[in-house]
Formats: sequence, C-alpha cells, structure tokens
Amino acid sequence: MSEKNREGKRTARERLAVEREKQKAAEKRRRTLIVGASVVCVLGLAAVIGVVAANAGKDDGSDSAGPVVVPSGANGDDNLALPVGKASAKSSLTIWEDFRCPACKSFEDAYRSTIHELTASGELKVEYHLATIIDGNMGGSGSRKAANAAACAQDAGKFTAYHDVLYENQPQETDDAFAKNSKLIELAKKVDGLDTATFRTCVEDGTHDSWVTKSAAAFRNGGFSGTPTVLLDGKNIYQDQTMTPAKLKKQVQEANKG
Repeated sequence: MSEKNREGKRTARERLAVEREKQKAAEKRRRTLIVGASVVCVLGLAAVIGVVAANAGKDDGSDSAGPVVVPSGANGDDNLALPVGKASAKSSLTIWEDFRCPACKSFEDAYRSTIHELTASGELKVEYHLATIIDGNMGGSGSRKAANAAACAQDAGKFTAYHDVLYENQPQETDDAFAKNSKLIELAKKVDGLDTATFRTCVEDGTHDSWVTKSAAAFRNGGFSGTPTVLLDGKNIYQDQTMTPAKLKKQVQEANKG
C-alpha cells in the first residue's frame, strides 16, 4: 500500500472520529435539554400544586369586605360563638361546622335530637362556630352565604331552627345552591316567623359576611383538622370512633353529677 493511500485512510479515520465526537456532543446536549425541560415542567407543576395547596380551605372573601357586624347574642372569643342552651349548664359542647360539609350533615342527622334534648333540659350548652372550608376546597360562596344567613337568623332568635333546616336541606357538596340568596330565603319559610323583610335584607346585603370571614380565619388558625370539630368540655369527641349519641348523653350526665 502506498504512503498516499495510508495517509488517505488515516485522514478518513480521523474525520470519522471527529464526526463521532460531534455526534456524542450533540447527543449529550440533547439529553441535557430534555432533562432541563423536564425539571422546568416539574418545577412548574410544583408551583401550581403549591398555589392550589396554599388556597385549599380558604374561602373567597371578595364579597365580605366591610365592618364586622356581630350577630345578636354572639359571645366567646371575639364574639364568634353562637350560643344555644342555658348559660348555667355545667357541660359545654363546642361545634365547628360548615353548612356545605357532608360530614357535618351526617353528624347533625345522628346527634341533633340528643343535643336538643340535653340543651332543653339544661344539662348542656352549645357554642356553634361557623367555617367555610368547602368554599375554598370546591369553589363558590355557599358556605359563607349560608353562614351569613344563619347569623341573620340568630338576630331574629331563630338560629337553632334555621341551622337545622339548612342541614336538612343541604345540597350535594359540588352544588353551590346556598350561594343563591333566593334559596336561603326560601328555606327560611320553613321556620315560623323567620321570613321577614329584616331577615331578607340581612341575607341580601350580606350583613354578617365580614363576621363570617373572621370566624373562618379563626378556624384556619385554630389548628383543627376539619369539620365538624366537636369538643365536649374541651375534649375532641368526634375523633372517638366509639362515640354515639347515647354515649354523649351518658358523658354529659356523668359530668354534671361530678
């Protein structure tokens, strides 16, 4: 083989080696771009998830700006509790609820008659606190507007009856029916003496919206895990898997004996 031919083959090998190196470099850049793009997508998704998580459980307070108008007779810390029963009762039940919350309805359906019995007999007093977590989780404003309407019913001395009507007529969780003032006013007709011009104005004006927003903030800042949160003399009884209406009644009566 001539020197010229050997030189030609060597040059060809060198060109091939150079080309291979170029291909390797291009492949490396391609992989880098793919990984980089994937990281950007993951970070973007994380940012979206972070925003969703940050807003989970928060109600839309866009319509609730204004002075805090406390419902008649509200008491407790910052006047955020709606009391039911005799103040002299030895046992106290604190209930955090959301009118759109299905679990709250289940609790009410099971315990309503027992709680009414114990408050009527003077053995138990109840403090209701209103939350709006479903508005934040599902969207809408029905939790807040129903809570405002309940506060309007409190002004009229009809809170307990209207509270029960709202749970007895609770829409599906995804149905924001309570966002309609007309629905809340329609349900007021089920409570004797509640459907008045004063009540309708209170509902339509959102008189207690800012108070409801303040109550919702107290719930978020209270370290509670969800609604309903039910505390008997400070002890969370809703977390007790063995709790029943009969057991609640027994605990109240035993506490009163002590």
